[in-house]
Amino acid sequence: MKQAVMTAPGEIQFREIEKPTPREGEVVIQPRRIGVCGSDIHVYHGLHPYTGYPIVQGHEVGGVVAEVGEGVTGLEPGDRITFMPQVTCGECYPCRHGMAHICESLRVMGFQTNGAGQEYFVLPAASVLKLPESMSLDEAAMVEPVSVAVHALARAGGAAGKRVLVLGAGTIGNLTAQVARASGAAQVMITDISPYKLEKARECGLDIAINPAQESLEEAIRTYFGPDRADLILECVGVEATVTDAIRLARKGTTIVVVGVFGKKPQVDLGLVQDRELSLVGSLMYQKADYEQAIALIAGGRMSLSNMITHRFPFDRYPDAYRAIEESGGRYLKVMIALD
Repeated sequence: MKQAVMTAPGEIQFREIEKPTPREGEVVIQPRRIGVCGSDIHVYHGLHPYTGYPIVQGHEVGGVVAEVGEGVTGLEPGDRITFMPQVTCGECYPCRHGMAHICESLRVMGFQTNGAGQEYFVLPAASVLKLPESMSLDEAAMVEPVSVAVHALARAGGAAGKRVLVLGAGTIGNLTAQVARASGAAQVMITDISPYKLEKARECGLDIAINPAQESLEEAIRTYFGPDRADLILECVGVEATVTDAIRLARKGTTIVVVGVFGKKPQVDLGLVQDRELSLVGSLMYQKADYEQAIALIAGGRMSLSNMITHRFPFDRYPDAYRAIEESGGRYLKVMIALD
């Protein structure tokens, strides 16, 4: 079978390897869709601090069960599935207290251990989630990033009844705003300096889409949210400018969830955090309950996902997916690789 291996930054080679055989408690899946995310792109450019080479990427996956090992129940060949890409120790404090997603020795498939960028992939059955047959393979591959959004909102106690401000309209920002809306937010505002991403947000039904490079974000917040401003702010970019805006524009007592991954350490005004009793909350990945909620939202038709898929490539053109992102000038959201 074929396996796509990133041998060095910017270099992807195809190798022929043996098809895996499941051991007890394992499942062999046949990936059908693989989404490329921002963290994958960091690896491609050699900018991910926790990934070495060679590495097989692929952690946003929709596929089917090809074979099950001894002792596996609830899964059968042909089942439509996705999986959680975390590899945890099961012994550290977070693992023992229901927080395995922040395991002290967390490894993530596609980064610290091989992912699903291959024709067949074996993994523990406990990591696999069966999906409704009505869910498309594209939607199946979007469960992982939707789960990121679900978890981020859960870190702030949910969005129901709240005025929610999402800074950043990339894939995660867009999905976070959509999950907030689907979860009963009173209002949702999304911002970005990219007109393309804002237009994509509007296509997904996010009508309050603001470009702070063209209009005052502070005035827009007061116009749409009123004098009490936002009840919840989510930073989904990972740069100093947006986390600074989050702190500067927050109402006293507001919760700010940091969802974006920071490549450079930002300088933030902790004086304002202290003086205004702001809550800065970090959000990393997801738990199984977040996956289950994401699946329910997608299966229930409450997410607009098809408009977010901007590029498609067959598996044998895996390297072209990364090149397309580089050449797009920022005019992309979700790039999907097909293995059927």
